[in-house]
Amino acid sequence: MRTPAQALRLILSHVARAAPLPAERVPLAQALGRALAESLVAGQDLPPFAASTMDGYALRAADADAPGAALPVAFEVAAGHPSTRRLPRGACCRIFTGGALPAGADAVEMQEQVERRAGVAAFQRPAVAGRFVRPRGDDVRRGRVALPAGAVIDPGAIGLAASLGQASLQVRRRPRVLLIPTGDEVVGLGARRRPGQIFESNSHVLAAAVTEAGGVAEIQPAAGDDLASLQRVLRRARRADVVVTTGGVSVGDRDLVKEALAGAGGALHLWRVAMRPGKPLAFGQLGRRLFFGLPGNPVSALVTFELFVRPALRRLAGLSGAGRLLVRGRLTHAQELAPGLTVYLRARVVREGPTLALTPLRSQASGNLTSATGLDALAILPPGPGRIEAGAEVEAVLLHPPAGD
Repeated sequence: MRTPAQALRLILSHVARAAPLPAERVPLAQALGRALAESLVAGQDLPPFAASTMDGYALRAADADAPGAALPVAFEVAAGHPSTRRLPRGACCRIFTGGALPAGADAVEMQEQVERRAGVAAFQRPAVAGRFVRPRGDDVRRGRVALPAGAVIDPGAIGLAASLGQASLQVRRRPRVLLIPTGDEVVGLGARRRPGQIFESNSHVLAAAVTEAGGVAEIQPAAGDDLASLQRVLRRARRADVVVTTGGVSVGDRDLVKEALAGAGGALHLWRVAMRPGKPLAFGQLGRRLFFGLPGNPVSALVTFELFVRPALRRLAGLSGAGRLLVRGRLTHAQELAPGLTVYLRARVVREGPTLALTPLRSQASGNLTSATGLDALAILPPGPGRIEAGAEVEAVLLHPPAGD
């Protein structure tokens, strides 16, 4: 068995051959969280004109270089209503925030520093050239790269693109993920359960995780525990970039996913990882598609998705890393170690001053979805034997900001 770190390196080495996915042009509203496929070059200066950053008076600084200078107010400039007149020498104009500086002006004084008497403005302090003026091109100059290729589109990037007049962006396509639950014991939502059957939930858990990771999920009906059924479903999985099955990858007589993958023309690169939960993990390829066989226990499926599938999806999407922070925290309860296995402990996180406190969830059973609800982190316990005492510091994969932040 490979360690989790070895397994991830192997998986990402295969993902690199398919990454990043091709580009597509999408409206700004669909670009959030995606990787920019080509640099965005500014087609104009931003801002496109020198503008006032205050409500006040625009002037030539040389005309009010001493306190008490009084200048006649020649005209008024509001945002969106630039003046076509040049500012006369020895005069000023009323200007509002965002208003374009008239030709001839090189400074603005805020209205709090000006006393207005009829048509004359008296300046209480010397003017300074450039004060309260946002120069043309102060943010981005025309012809310069505003956003480099590979940048992650966040709300600020969308605002920047819109300010440059871009209604759409060229971004990396989202990975399409086909989710195939397996097992005779699972039925879809709304179906009638026979004795011994349960409602299938893994595909819904993973569809949410795929969306959070930046992919697009498609759920297939559950495949039964027979080789022909599994092979048939896998052969039809042509629309996806990644195929994910749940269940059927352990060592039981009816764990047939690995055999079905081979029968459908796929190749297996990895099986079993020295970890808990999630040891029976399979990874391979099905033609050009990446294949992940995740365990059937809900928590095991979610943890292995988090550690292995999520980084793969992000790499395909042109995004770096897993999008998670690796932090250090203090265990609030002693824990037994597992010989030969790295344990990923579901935990809640609370900030206690400069320290993160990691409190294990009450249940760590891999079949209990309540132990995957509300968790903040996966605390990483090294292989045993032995135990880790309360107060010991360990690494943890942070899934949500800690309480108290």
